[in-house]
Amino acid sequence: MKNTDVVFKNLAEVPELNVSVNGLTGDDFFQKKNYSAIFGIEDGKDTSPEISWNNAPAGTKSFVVTMYDPDAPTQSGFWHWSIKDIPATVTTLSENAGDINSDVLPDKVIAMPMDARMNRYVGAAPAKGDEPHPYHIVVIALDVDVLDVSPDSTPAFMNFNMIGHELA
Repeated sequence: MKNTDVVFKNLAEVPELNVSVNGLTGDDFFQKKNYSAIFGIEDGKDTSPEISWNNAPAGTKSFVVTMYDPDAPTQSGFWHWSIKDIPATVTTLSENAGDINSDVLPDKVIAMPMDARMNRYVGAAPAKGDEPHPYHIVVIALDVDVLDVSPDSTPAFMNFNMIGHELA
């Protein structure tokens, strides 16, 4: 069984969105600015990449975007970023949308706390010699405008509450 099979085994069987992440290196890994200065990575800036998507099905009312590392040295992986209530009219998150102090995160979008309990994007931070990790950036189309979870909920709890609302 592949690692991605384990990570996504509980997701609903829904059509796939076309998702692109701008600014990856030639080997499809993050640039140094996308790494985590917060976690001590040299030259890291915790800058979230530009993410865009299309092919959302009819009935889409909002999106959720998450970034997850199933190979982090914990028993549960590590959520690096989790945002919800992205309006259906938004199909691109600009670079650095994960910095809640920037003005590029669309209005009404909620940055949820990630596993270090910060409401922001925290970049990749693999230990030396432990690269690359399979960071999964996932965009989910939902049939609700607002996902009814408290803004201080964990990404896992948010994902649990998406059950039955995923369209793609």
